Amino acid sequence: MYILGISAFYHDSGACFLKDGEIVYASQEERFSRIKNDSSFPSLAIIDGLEFLDINLEEVSEIVFYEKPFLKFERLILTYIKNIPFGLSQFLKSMIVWGKEKLFQRKLINDHLNKILQSEKKINFKIKFSEHHLSHSASAFYPSNFKEAAIITADGVGEFSTTTISHGNDDNITIIKKIDYPDSLGLLYSAFTYYLGFRVNSDEYKVMGLAPYGEPKYKSKILNSLVDVKDDGSFILNQKYFSYSTGLVMTNKNFDNLMEKNQRKKNGPINQNHMDLASSIQSITEDIMILICRHAKKITNSDNLCLAGGVALNCVANGKIINSKIFNKVWIQPAAGDAGGALGAALVSFYNKKEKIKKKLSKKKDLMKNSYLGSIIKDSEIELHLSKQKLDFIKFNKFSDICEKVSDDLTNSLIIGWCQGRAEFGPRALGHRSILADPRVVDMQKKLNLKIKFRESFRPFAPIVMREHLEEFFELDEDSPYMLVVKKVKQKKLIKVNESVSGFVKINQVRSVIPAVTHVDNTARIQTVTNENQFIYPLIKKFYEKTECPMLVNTSFNLSEEPIVNNANDAINSFMKSGLDILVLNNYYIKK
Repeated sequence: MYILGISAFYHDSGACFLKDGEIVYASQEERFSRIKNDSSFPSLAIIDGLEFLDINLEEVSEIVFYEKPFLKFERLILTYIKNIPFGLSQFLKSMIVWGKEKLFQRKLINDHLNKILQSEKKINFKIKFSEHHLSHSASAFYPSNFKEAAIITADGVGEFSTTTISHGNDDNITIIKKIDYPDSLGLLYSAFTYYLGFRVNSDEYKVMGLAPYGEPKYKSKILNSLVDVKDDGSFILNQKYFSYSTGLVMTNKNFDNLMEKNQRKKNGPINQNHMDLASSIQSITEDIMILICRHAKKITNSDNLCLAGGVALNCVANGKIINSKIFNKVWIQPAAGDAGGALGAALVSFYNKKEKIKKKLSKKKDLMKNSYLGSIIKDSEIELHLSKQKLDFIKFNKFSDICEKVSDDLTNSLIIGWCQGRAEFGPRALGHRSILADPRVVDMQKKLNLKIKFRESFRPFAPIVMREHLEEFFELDEDSPYMLVVKKVKQKKLIKVNESVSGFVKINQVRSVIPAVTHVDNTARIQTVTNENQFIYPLIKKFYEKTECPMLVNTSFNLSEEPIVNNANDAINSFMKSGLDILVLNNYYIKK
């Protein structure tokens, strides 16, 4: 039995297929449309999934949407009533959209599915709806290897909920406690994202990356005026300073005055005040999440924790949660944002049946298959596009020969575009659609940011490290397969620097023996791999044999403001437009 889960119409739309409860395919629409954070109906992702699985839409038994539109509509109405007379123009604009499309979402989804079907006979698909936060919670708990766990979901907003504590036990998830809109940790963080000149629902990770350059000088001001935090992690946002309920912007003049008129214009210069603002909101987010974790532990009495929702992509906060030792084990859904809601909705439907279904467990670390859940690149596709571009290539007979050649290139400081196996599901490239480089090279971070990715120079890069060598370099003693945890580099691997240096000058300091993956606070966002990672582990192992360095720089294979590459055409286009030295597609080795 196939179940199709769908998320759409807000941001990061996606599609997921289950077969008898097993995750067999998942992808985001942006990978096909090439529109970053694409919110449109995931028709292309669904079509790709059907083709990959070699099934047609009529073979799908259940179709489940990741949230309940009528509940969301109710929240919009109640929000307007609460704020009368403010927000009329935004309310009218949203009502036009809801009146035309969203209020009739069952029909809208049906119409999209029938377009995919391309049949003369129109089918009335039976569509189910799951609550937004239940979908997130399910995406975290059911793929984990826990039979029982506390579940924390924190994001901007679902229908009403912004933060929930749930308890998962075998086949059942029960929401125990929640915080409702407009009080939202995700929206608080997004307000600062907006104020710092970055894009909401897209660039929050830039704020996280900027934070170590500053000091939390605005923390007390934020806690005294913007957010009232209780001992159990619950909080109230002072709406006097925010405009997201009544306008098309996140903050207002009161917010700007409180923050000493330090709002940054989009693409404007970043000064020390901006760095301090980022540091302040990051610190508060970490503190609130720790308090929520303590309360979740108290009310569930569980030793295990699952995390989902957009806030769960805050890797620094995740590291602090693990450091706290509140829970013995922590598992984070790699597609923690809205795309992962498609997976959660499908899993809710699978387990929410009259006949009890025992929760599936894996002999491996979890049921996400390393998040390699998208489609593959066929050799025929590669040769077609190479021919179109008139590019020379070498095709190696053995994958081991590719690893031998590329490891040599890496030791010579070349930068590699690397595409192998199934595409990753979620916002991180995990060794299948990656850009790889030598982490020992002093200027590699600067080169990758400015000449390859065409993005802000302050942005850090992540190490992808052989699990057996993890503890030689990092203060982490457990798997981190999804690049969702930030931890310190071991003291013995650090190099002494001038601590009086501030701001972006810190970038130029060589802080460790692996400078390209060591952030200015001596941390790294770590991904661990084992021989289960059949396409990336052998390459790193070969590099290690030649250099005694058991890791590589791993960043997503995309250019600024583009989604991660998905197919041969995407990869070749990005290769030709960037400063990449080598492109590897399956066993095809390409130079410019």
